[in-house]
Amino acid sequence: MNRINLEITGLTSSPSSKDAYILVLGEKDGNRKLPIFIGINEAHSIAIEMEGLKTPRPLTHDLFKTVADELGFSLTNVFLYKLDDGIFYSQLTIVQQGETHLVDCRTSDAVALALRFHCDIQTTDEILTKASVTIDSQEITSSDEEESLSEEELQKEEKRLEFIFDSVSELQEKLSKAIETEDFETASIIRDELRTRESTDE
Repeated sequence: MNRINLEITGLTSSPSSKDAYILVLGEKDGNRKLPIFIGINEAHSIAIEMEGLKTPRPLTHDLFKTVADELGFSLTNVFLYKLDDGIFYSQLTIVQQGETHLVDCRTSDAVALALRFHCDIQTTDEILTKASVTIDSQEITSSDEEESLSEEELQKEEKRLEFIFDSVSELQEKLSKAIETEDFETASIIRDELRTRESTDE
């Protein structure tokens, strides 16, 4: 089976749901892009690693990497091997003491782990043909705008990550200070975080 190498080309919030994100994987030697809906926690984990941010306590994917280092096994490949009824299925290739183990995994978790292990993300031509969006030469301008937007969304997400470990009272205090100093961009981000927590608690 011929495998095609992928790379992350975008990570944006979903316009249809505040609790979902769109992860975009593009083929390295082509112009097809694979959009995948992922959850907010996995999106945070991917964004944190992409931006080189450090959290006060290790996230689940960081913990997995630490355990792998301690026990002497490594993740050598992530493979998106199946698309069934709109759901992507992925597989981890784990090597320990010369033995290879294949482990099924959610695609969002697989990508988050691939970033931490610096390993390849791959899929098949069949899946790309079935689910990808193709960018051709006539669409370069709109593509550039989309990727620019993705970068802006990533920068906003990075800023939002500064507040995810704050308590509600701390967020409210920071919101007041942001409004007082007329930092309305930061105020907007904090408001969004507070609204997300309120909806979660309902």
